[in-house]
Amino acid sequence: MPSEYVENAHSDDSTRSTHGCDDSAMALKILVAGGFGAGKTTLVGAVSDIRPLRTEEPLSAAGRDVDDTEGVARKTVSTVAMDFGRITIHAGLSLYLFGTPGQDRFWFLWDELSEGALAAVVLADTRRLENCFAAVDYFERRRIPFVVAVNRFPGAPVYAEHDVSHALDLDRGTPVVLCDARDRDSGKDVLIRTVEYAGRVHTARLLDSVS
Repeated sequence: MPSEYVENAHSDDSTRSTHGCDDSAMALKILVAGGFGAGKTTLVGAVSDIRPLRTEEPLSAAGRDVDDTEGVARKTVSTVAMDFGRITIHAGLSLYLFGTPGQDRFWFLWDELSEGALAAVVLADTRRLENCFAAVDYFERRRIPFVVAVNRFPGAPVYAEHDVSHALDLDRGTPVVLCDARDRDSGKDVLIRTVEYAGRVHTARLLDSVS
């Protein structure tokens, strides 16, 4: 994988997982993006080995006038900067997770958060599938590999992966996976798929550049 996506972390004990193994050999940055209320904060919190950093604030009456809360009327707080967590996939490999804010008015933060990212997870809610169009377009334009993870909300419409791919007009080969953002194992599977896919994409680009 390109060296700019790999960080060596040898600074202190904070780079060790809660299981006590040294995860300092390789650290990869992954963004967790998607529409407002898609489950980004939930996913980061569910998989993180450390207590996640959250920047949630209560939704205000003024904010409800500019944020699209249709379908998530029970949501009372929102991320205003980022979420941060860390998970050790196996000894020697950790993922640093940066959850992006979902509201349009915080899009100016995305460029900073995406700097140096290996890949991204775009969380999708089938009740509001159109809300992840902007994230899909963002990563496609910047050639950042991403996986679309359909968060299975209770009572939400159920669609096959290829139907979601068609509805979002994804580039051929972009993975679509089903997940439960509340479940650690489900979220970890999504992240493993994301790293594997990003590895294939970056390897293919490297081979193309030297051919």
